[in-house]
Amino acid sequence: MITVEQHRQRILAAVRPLEASRMPLGAALGRILREPVLSAVDLPLFDNSAMDGFAVHFDDVAQASASSPVSLEVVADMPAGSSADPSFGPGQAVRIMTGAAMPSDADAVVPFEDTEGGLADSMGSIRILAAPRSRGQHIRPQGEECRAGDEILPAGTEMGGRQLAAAAAAGVQEVVVSRAPRVAVISTGDELRQPGEELSRGQIPESNSTLLEGLCRENGAEVVLRTSVTDDGDGLRAALADATALGADVVITSGGVSEGAYEVVKQVARMQFDKVAMQPGKPQGFGSDGSGPLLFGLPGNPVSVAVSFEVFVRPALRAMQGAADLDRLVVRLPVVEAWRTPAERQQYRPVLVTPAGVQPASSGGSHLAASLGRAEAYAVVPADVDHVQVGDLVDVMLVP
Repeated sequence: MITVEQHRQRILAAVRPLEASRMPLGAALGRILREPVLSAVDLPLFDNSAMDGFAVHFDDVAQASASSPVSLEVVADMPAGSSADPSFGPGQAVRIMTGAAMPSDADAVVPFEDTEGGLADSMGSIRILAAPRSRGQHIRPQGEECRAGDEILPAGTEMGGRQLAAAAAAGVQEVVVSRAPRVAVISTGDELRQPGEELSRGQIPESNSTLLEGLCRENGAEVVLRTSVTDDGDGLRAALADATALGADVVITSGGVSEGAYEVVKQVARMQFDKVAMQPGKPQGFGSDGSGPLLFGLPGNPVSVAVSFEVFVRPALRAMQGAADLDRLVVRLPVVEAWRTPAERQQYRPVLVTPAGVQPASSGGSHLAASLGRAEAYAVVPADVDHVQVGDLVDVMLVP
């Protein structure tokens, strides 16, 4: 057997970056940046109030207290969005709302809650009951977060909702991102039938293509072909030709890579087949000629498919897109229910995450597709461990 890392490195060495293009920010959800995002403006754009209250001269209110309030005359009103810059003198104040531009004459803000009447009595004359701690109190200074031209998102960042909002707040209209990988998904097996079809003895509903399409789309890929073929070989040959015609960057097959008599992927596809020291997912195929798509031959059991995708396919998809992080977040958590692990193979056990730690999501079979839907993570147990005890700390790969 070869190690997980050996198989993974072979795959990553064959990855070639996809093309990048500039696109509107609103179209970039799920894409990966190929160039950093630079702020188009200062953030904040101008000095503005962090509170609803009054813009004041700090020296006027520095000694204010509940026992010795300071009275000020309110001479102007500043809602957010106003372009006004009212001037005011000693003993005067400007009512101001959160986010409004600070008047040039002001150097502090007194919140409504530090006045006698608050919002209800905020025009005319007001009484300040508490002094700001310092000059500049409750003012957000221009450029506090970044200046125009500063990098706010590095290349390799995946553009989720928070990242899109950060770029929008910085006045950015377009970003340079990777093209979405085009993926073909092919399930193999004479026993497979579409969900809902009538089943004869020996037949099962086909779920691997649904699993793989979902995982690919979750990771920024476009699925250009999804099909199921029999074990006679002709269907697989036709599907591989269709994948090439559709411009697939990656082809993922499931099933047909083990040691049986009807291993169609082994018989037809141009891949190298290995036994990888992992459980589940020992039989693996991979192929690349440098010009066509990357070919992944995954085992047929659903848990093996899911694990193989996380360990091998997902890192390749992300590397193609220029992602800075290829792998899921891994944390160390205690075990709350013991289980055995296979000899000399690194185990990826679907687990549930509880406040006390992790526990198996099923009895452990790689065919348990329904139990896979409950799993929240994979416990990764080294090959030299044969038993996981309650209280042991294990690496846990978190998955959405």
